[in-house]
Amino acid sequence: MPSNPALTAAWTHLRGLPRATLTELFAADPKRLALLSARLDLPGGGLRCDWSKTHLDAAHLAGFTALAEAAGFDAAREDLFGGAVINVTEGRAAEHTAQRGVGKDTSVEEAAALHARMASLVNAIHGGALGEVRHLIHIGIGGSALGPALAIDALTRDLALVDVHVVSNIDGCALEQAFAACDPATTLIAMASKTFTTIETITNAQSALAWLRENGVSDPYGRVIALTAAPDKAVEWGIDETRVLPFSESVGGRYSLWSSIGFPVAMAIGAEGFAEFLEGAATMDRHFRDTDGVANLPLRAAFADQLYTRLLGCQTRACFAYDERLALLPSYLQQLEMESNGKSVSKTGEPLDGPSAPITWGGVGTDAQHAVFQLLHQGTVLLPVDFIAVIAPGDDLDPAHHRILLMNCFAQGAALMAGKSAKDPARAYAGNRPSATMLLDELNPAALGALIAFHEHRTFANAVLLGINPFDQFGVELGKSIANAIEKGDASFDASTEALLAEAGLK
Repeated sequence: MPSNPALTAAWTHLRGLPRATLTELFAADPKRLALLSARLDLPGGGLRCDWSKTHLDAAHLAGFTALAEAAGFDAAREDLFGGAVINVTEGRAAEHTAQRGVGKDTSVEEAAALHARMASLVNAIHGGALGEVRHLIHIGIGGSALGPALAIDALTRDLALVDVHVVSNIDGCALEQAFAACDPATTLIAMASKTFTTIETITNAQSALAWLRENGVSDPYGRVIALTAAPDKAVEWGIDETRVLPFSESVGGRYSLWSSIGFPVAMAIGAEGFAEFLEGAATMDRHFRDTDGVANLPLRAAFADQLYTRLLGCQTRACFAYDERLALLPSYLQQLEMESNGKSVSKTGEPLDGPSAPITWGGVGTDAQHAVFQLLHQGTVLLPVDFIAVIAPGDDLDPAHHRILLMNCFAQGAALMAGKSAKDPARAYAGNRPSATMLLDELNPAALGALIAFHEHRTFANAVLLGINPFDQFGVELGKSIANAIEKGDASFDASTEALLAEAGLK
C-alpha cells in the first residue's frame, strides 16, 4: 500500500500495546462493562452490543481511533452517504443506504419512487389483481437470494401472506423441490438478477416457465416479475414492463436486499412490514453516519475485528445465532464479509501488507454446542466468536425452551472467557477466549433490518481501516469464465480437469 506515516505509526503503536487476559482486564477496570457495551434503541425494541469479553481495552480503543483517523474514516463515511464514487474499480457509487432513505437526496427520492411502485404491485397482487396467488418462487443467486431467504425465514415462521420459495442453486433438485411445494395455477415467479444475464438464474427461470406451461398455465410470462437494474433486458426477455421492478445500478448485489430484490420479502410480510424493515436499517444508518469514535457501534466492532485478524493472527471469526429464526444469518454474513473484504490488494491496486477478511463461519445454538464448540473451548486455534440472541421467544411453547436457549448462549461466552483448570489435562479449559454478544429485545422487521445494516457498516468500516474497496467482487469471475469455456468446448485444461470432464461425460 502507498506509504502513510500516520497509518504506519498507528499500527506500530497498536502492536506494542500490552496484552492482558480477559479475566485480568475485568479485574483491572470495574467500569469495563460500561466502556464496552452499549444499547441502541430501534423502532419496536432495542439492540444491546457487548464487547467486554474481547481483548479491547481503553488503550486499544484509543489506538484504533487514531488508526481510523489516519485511514480517513470520516471522509470515507461521508463519501458513502454522499453518493460519491467509492467503488473505484467499477467507477460507481455504493448507494444501498439511499434505498433506506439515508443518502444523497436525488438517490433517496429515486429509491422512494421505486419502492412506491413495488408496494403498489405487492398490494395489487395481495388484492387479487393477478388472480389467486398463494405461492412465489423467487429465483436468484448470491445477493439476489441470500438476503431474501434470510429475511423470509426470520420473519415468517408463524405467518406468511404468500408462501415463498427461494431457489438459487442451478442444481435441478433445488427447483424441483420448490415445484413440489407449489400449485402452478396459483404460483408467481420472481426473477432476480442485477444484469439479467446470470446464467444460473436465466436457466432456472426457463425451467420454471416450462413447468408452468406443462401444467396448464396458458401465459407463463404473465406470471413472472423481474427484479433488475437492467429493465430493458427483462422486457427483451419477454416480461411485461408493468411487471419489471428496477433498482439503481449503484446498488451492489450483496447490498440489494433493500431494493426491489426485496420484493419476495414484501410479498411474504406485506408492503407495510417491508417499510418497517427499511426503517430499522435506516435507524442503524443514522447511528453510523452521525456517531463518532468508539460510540459508533459498527466501527467499534471493526476495531475488535482488526485486533484479532491483524494483531493476533486469527484467520476465522464465528457467528452463532441462538435463535432458530436466524439460522441463515451466518450464511448471509459469509457472503457479505468474505466477498466484500476478501481482497489481497488495496483500492489503489497495491498488495496489502497484512491479512484482510477472516473466514466467516458459524451455525445455530444450541446445535453447534454439540458439534463444533469442542474446538472453541479446547482446540489449539484462537478465534473470536459472535453470539446473537433475542430476548422475546419466537414460539408459544413452555417458556422453559427459550430460557434454556438463552442460558446456554450466555453460559458459552462466560465459559470461553473463564475456562477451568483440572488435574486431568483432557478436562482442562484454557479460557481467555474472546466473544461478543448482540442481544435483540425481539425479532421483528425493524430489528432484523438494523441487525443486517449493522453488519454492512461493520464490513465497510473494516474495509476503510484496511484501505480496500469492499464493493467489487472480481474474484468470482474467473471460475465463471472457465465454465463458459468448457460449455463452448474451445479450451484445454490441466490433466486433472481434463480427466474429470471426460469421466463426467462433459468432453
